[in-house]
Amino acid sequence: MSLRIAVSGASGLIGGALCRALAARGDRVLRLVRRTARGDDEISWDWPLGRLEVAKLEDLDGFVHLAGKSIAVRWNAQTLKQVRESRVHGTAHIAESLAGLERPPGVLVSASAIGFYGDGRGRNLDDLMPRGEGWMAGLCEAWEAATLPAAKAGIRVALPRIGVVLSAEGGALRKMLPAFRLGLGGRLGDGKQGMSWIGLHDLVRILIFAIDNAEVSGAIVATAPHPVSNDEFTRTLARVLRRPAILPVPAFVISMMFGEMGRRLLLDGDFIRPTRLQQTGFRFDDPTLEPALRRELDRI
Repeated sequence: MSLRIAVSGASGLIGGALCRALAARGDRVLRLVRRTARGDDEISWDWPLGRLEVAKLEDLDGFVHLAGKSIAVRWNAQTLKQVRESRVHGTAHIAESLAGLERPPGVLVSASAIGFYGDGRGRNLDDLMPRGEGWMAGLCEAWEAATLPAAKAGIRVALPRIGVVLSAEGGALRKMLPAFRLGLGGRLGDGKQGMSWIGLHDLVRILIFAIDNAEVSGAIVATAPHPVSNDEFTRTLARVLRRPAILPVPAFVISMMFGEMGRRLLLDGDFIRPTRLQQTGFRFDDPTLEPALRRELDRI
């Protein structure tokens, strides 16, 4: 049966891929846009001004909320405030609007991140671990809590905590490819930090699984079941591209170039596994890194 699904962040890497996958299976997709809507398949939304075409949200089957300012920027007081406001206040606006509908959707799938587990390096974790320490952990806790109005209104809420998304079309992998293709890639720092990754193909499947399955609620880790160290990731990517990877980037260079953001996002990292997701019956198409990289690189 065809569903009616609204998607925020529809112009982004994940949102665009999700919209294409939903349309391909016959669902009707309504995209949230920050300008005036140009048709019935668009919903105008401007959270800083508190504007949203609420009437178009009636009778939805589901809502997938992916919008939010990227955290991959140099961190300072201003950028951190912008990130927090876009994710927490934007999510609260959506959740409160859905809660006030006469005919609300059955499910809200609202993105979160594995940053919930805090500043760490090399720990083995899963969904059941409590909130960690640090700015990212606090952000994720507040971001997830912003969905509470929807949950209190009886809407099933799923909170996929997303890891490092692999896609040749954007994100971290796309930024790595030019150097690696020239044989100039290498590990970051000592390479021992964990990379809890997920291929874009499987991430889209997880989001759709969360829409379709009533048993998926609350926080779920949305990463592949086999995280790797940065060193292993580097060697695997180089092997797939048939290039050497002999030029490591020293930790002090990353700190100089990217500041605190670089230290937390590039030099730290844990090994986080999707225990709850697998318990619900989800099966990954690409549970290990090399097939996932080959699938994503075959797209270009």
